[in-house]
Amino acid sequence: MERTATITRKTKETDINLTFTVDGTGQSDIATGIGFFDHMLTGFYKHGFFDGSVKVKGDLEVDGHHTVEDTGIVLGNAIKEALGDKIGIKRFGSFLLPMDDALVLCALDLSGRPYLNFEYTFPTEMIGELESELIREFFYALSYSAGMNLHIKVLDGVNSHHVAEAMFKAFAKALDEACQKDERIQDVLSTKGSL
Repeated sequence: MERTATITRKTKETDINLTFTVDGTGQSDIATGIGFFDHMLTGFYKHGFFDGSVKVKGDLEVDGHHTVEDTGIVLGNAIKEALGDKIGIKRFGSFLLPMDDALVLCALDLSGRPYLNFEYTFPTEMIGELESELIREFFYALSYSAGMNLHIKVLDGVNSHHVAEAMFKAFAKALDEACQKDERIQDVLSTKGSL
């Protein structure tokens, strides 16, 4: 059974159409109106071997906040829907990703219980056309809508572009691991019997 989801969300602030397939090859079509955010999402799909598309029309005349936050909400919903009952998945994933000066650790648990641990302040206010503080907002929105316990730790790094990119790629690799099936897991990996 294909693990995939298509989510459409329209508000007065954003109009989002997003597709997400867990078992892909890293193919994506991204257009959010914010170049650097497109770059980050393209890297996420590529390095997680996910397939899909993200099309966003947001109120960028205000700023990028609604576009980035709402994309996080929709992507989180898509991940949750694509994984369904989570039977047979590893549930946990982690990855330590180097990118030039940056070194970022991402660890996550697809527990159904949302939590974000993200303690980092970017040294620059903007990365291209993206307000750097919105990166935390994206991961916060995603973790809560997906029901995911998500930890992102910056262990080293001075260049904002490198740190941000390492975050998205580490997240992709950790999520890919957590989504993988393990033949030893016959139900869900929980003593409670559900995730």
